[in-house]
Amino acid sequence: MNPLAAHYSRFRVAERMLLTGHSHQAWPDTAFEAQQQAWLDAAELVDDKWERAEARASDVREGFARLLGDRGEHIALGQNCHELVTRWLSALPLRERRRVITTDGEFHSIRRQVDRLAEDDLLEIVRIQARPADTLTARLTAAIDDRTACVMVSSVLYETAEIVPGLNLVAAACHTHGVALLVDAYHHLNVVPFDLDALGLADAFVTGGGYKYCQLGEGNAFLRVPPGCRMRPVLTGWFAEFAALETGASRRAVDGEVQGSAGSVPYGPGALAFAGATYDPTAHYRGAAVFQFHAQQGLTADRLREISRRQVSLLKSSVEALDLHESVAHIEPVPEERRGGFLAIRSPHAAELSRALRAHGVLTDARGQVLRLGPAPYLSDEQLCCAVDALGAVSRNVTLNTNA
Repeated sequence: MNPLAAHYSRFRVAERMLLTGHSHQAWPDTAFEAQQQAWLDAAELVDDKWERAEARASDVREGFARLLGDRGEHIALGQNCHELVTRWLSALPLRERRRVITTDGEFHSIRRQVDRLAEDDLLEIVRIQARPADTLTARLTAAIDDRTACVMVSSVLYETAEIVPGLNLVAAACHTHGVALLVDAYHHLNVVPFDLDALGLADAFVTGGGYKYCQLGEGNAFLRVPPGCRMRPVLTGWFAEFAALETGASRRAVDGEVQGSAGSVPYGPGALAFAGATYDPTAHYRGAAVFQFHAQQGLTADRLREISRRQVSLLKSSVEALDLHESVAHIEPVPEERRGGFLAIRSPHAAELSRALRAHGVLTDARGQVLRLGPAPYLSDEQLCCAVDALGAVSRNVTLNTNA
């Protein structure tokens, strides 16, 4: 058994082959204790619980900031990325600039929303093919002009785990044309080291969350807001004006008289402007505890990358040894230095293979024609090899059924 597995006993990671590390990693046992503490604090303090809740939220902001090479004051938190991305879109000058540039490789939180906006002709959506990934940033850069409001692009493609190189070129073009850049780093964070300055993304917005590699569970998403940002989201919650509430400047019309700063809706500075409203703080108790656990265990981004690369390499070599027929399944070709946190296997039977693997006790998922095998730091090599053996068995059944 992997020694780390003992800390994840409630998820029974030593008993199950959870190759879902790219989608939902297990939570360490300390997260259960933290979740209980959230309930106990609410029972004891009632409405006075929010001071403690904010302390946990601050810990979560600092945790995400460390993974980005940034500061906690630049992090806005939300229940999910869609909440934060729509708030961000509502802050853009979309009347003057209707053009949004994105790719056909974005996760659904972005993909579905821009599709719907385009459907009613509210925005002009320019969708660039995500692959080949090694030329993606050049093609994105070429599409940026003075009509563009924003660029939305992933740093790691969610379908194939391919790291997108050269995002600094997109950032530079955005800066030249006064365009906002949003980078979806969900499949990057805590499995591939991420450094804003090194990547040339100091002026970029970055979104992601804790549901996958961070092990924080639901309700822990973030938006990194660059320093000096003065955007004012139209979709806004009352948490965005806490400072004004304390001074009374937020009061609007009273007896026909407008109070506040010349009738304008006040916002906190920087990331505070992207705050929402009342929420369930349980997720932040859990998230703060997990970030602390990672620090205690020495699970830095560099260490986790080392573990991930070794595990993905083991999966890859084991799948290659199965010698599957090309018509059944083949590993998606990705340069090894640009392969992220999971192994993508392309197959016309991807969904069928995933269902069959579940019957063998191996949990995976499929996206279109791609079967995704995602290891995690608490799994053993034996578990990974057993999972691939199961893949070999179910693949033979698929071959027999196809031939029949």
